[in-house]
Amino acid sequence: MASTALNFQYKPHNELLFRDSPKPTGNVTSLPTCRNNGYSDAHDQISLATLVLKYSKKELASYTEVRVAGISKASVPWMKRCSLTFWNATKGSISKERCDALREHLSQRYVDVYAPRKVLNFATAFLKYLAKTHFDTRCQAFGLFLEMPKGLKARKHVTSRIVTKEDVENLLYALKRAFENGEIDKEHYLNYRAIVLFGAFTGQRPQATIARLLGGQFRKAVSQGKPVLDILPDQDKIRMQHYCPLHPQVAQAVMPLLNGEVSDNPVFKQLSFERWLKQQKLQLTQCDRHFVPSDLRKYCEQQGDILQWDQSNKNYILTHGVSGVDWRFYKSPRPGPVFDIYMKYWGDVDFTI
Repeated sequence: MASTALNFQYKPHNELLFRDSPKPTGNVTSLPTCRNNGYSDAHDQISLATLVLKYSKKELASYTEVRVAGISKASVPWMKRCSLTFWNATKGSISKERCDALREHLSQRYVDVYAPRKVLNFATAFLKYLAKTHFDTRCQAFGLFLEMPKGLKARKHVTSRIVTKEDVENLLYALKRAFENGEIDKEHYLNYRAIVLFGAFTGQRPQATIARLLGGQFRKAVSQGKPVLDILPDQDKIRMQHYCPLHPQVAQAVMPLLNGEVSDNPVFKQLSFERWLKQQKLQLTQCDRHFVPSDLRKYCEQQGDILQWDQSNKNYILTHGVSGVDWRFYKSPRPGPVFDIYMKYWGDVDFTI
């Protein structure tokens, strides 16, 4: 054994470890390269610039159905529009040329970046879907041509849409005049007035939240010493269940709507209110715009800044910018503390109409 160990000598510079390999000739330090092995030429022949992949309209429709399932009604038309735009630009073929045509179409049709971003994000997600269903990762590689163009970001200015307490009071006065003139009946007047007060004090989204709130939820909320509404995930745009404190003026305005109201029915006549508001064309005092339903949420946000509303409490109630919400509002929040912090800032705000 000892002699065997002595006879075993490893000479890496003189011979290879593999017996079947030919012995190197000349200087062994000059290793072969892969530049002349033919791989680069073959790779250049099949590239994304010339590759064309196919998909069917049925696949796109199936993917669109999956995307629209469970999202808010306001987002469904946009998702279908993205699907139609992608199909019109590609016609079942995925190639660099079709992707470039899609981007060119979006740049000519839209001025802002938000609409093109939605379409391109939809297209990129659909390519990932095809890569999985076709077992072909090349589909996903075409996302390279669907990236948003790099450009200078415009400096953000203070919003030109300013909504003040005077604007909300003008809306309440308009409702009162319409009721006194017989344009709307008492039932609609009380309902519209409650919508205005609820939207102004809570900042909830008109269609995603206010239109979906039920009588049973409000009946349970106003029965508490500290009225707090428990908004469910399917009643919020970002699917975030949260507590929404009811200002005493809001609770008082909602009470007449609960008499005889079925618990499973929506409380607010949101669509009817929006149609009425659209006909009125109420002018905002600080800008050349008409009052729209979303201005109630904007008023709540802007008035909250004036009141120096606690940022975590504000973001939790409005479910806006929730990345800045303090962890205590995520970890099993209790309605009492949420109400107390809210009333600390909003307790003195009152609409006398």
